[in-house]
Order: sequence, then structure tokens, then C-alpha cells
Amino acid sequence: MGRAVFFRGGVNWPYADGMPVWITTVVLLAASNVFMTYAWYYHLKVKTWHIAVAIVASWGIAFFEYCLQVPANRMGHVSNGGPFSAPQLKIIQEGLTLAVFAVFSTFVLGERLRWTDYVAFGLIMAGVVVGMLGKQD
Repeated sequence: MGRAVFFRGGVNWPYADGMPVWITTVVLLAASNVFMTYAWYYHLKVKTWHIAVAIVASWGIAFFEYCLQVPANRMGHVSNGGPFSAPQLKIIQEGLTLAVFAVFSTFVLGERLRWTDYVAFGLIMAGVVVGMLGKQD
């Protein structure tokens, strides 16, 4: 698949060396999802935080999500030499979100998933598989 172009000027994304662009994209999206999940849900564990503190803390954590998510989407998109369309990038991100959230919910929040959650996640993951089928036009 070659190297993804990070900027329009033809500068190659440095972290893609030696690793397929699709793997680097997925790894960056997975890492960004860890930050996103903490930003969205960690405040539920810290009940002593005032809502304003929760908002500012979440916003600060989300900054690091964007530092990973934006480069991942840029390098993974077909317009920059990547293998994925924008809808495929979103579908991948949603699948990763579920996986990261399941671990977070269980180990950080202490909330085990119910069988209905597993079924719902499985149906959504089936949609992820369907979204990845076929070649990009």
C-alpha cells in the first residue's frame, strides 16, 4: 500500500516506516479511543468533582485524543495515500470504541457487561465487518 502522505506537500508520515499504514492508523485510533473513553466516562467514577471540574478535566483529556485521532484519520484516508474512506475510518473508530469501552467499563468503572450488552456490541461489530467489505472506488 505504500506510505501515507501526512501533509499535502508530500511529507511522509514518519511513524509509518516499517509498518503498513493501515496498522499504524488502527493503532493510533485505538490509542485515541483510550483517551476519549477516559474523557467521556472517568468523571462518573470521581463523584466528588464539581461538574465544572469534570468538564474541564474531560476537555483536557480529549486534547490528547485529538492529538492521535487527527493524524490517524489523515494518514489513513485515501486522499492522503491511506487505504480507508472517511466512512470506513469512522466505522473502524466505532468498533474500537466498543472494545475500549468494554474494558474500561469492567476494570475502571467496575460495571460488568450484561449479556444484552454483548449481543448489542456483537451486532454493531457485524456492522463494522460489513462496512469494511468491498474495495474502495
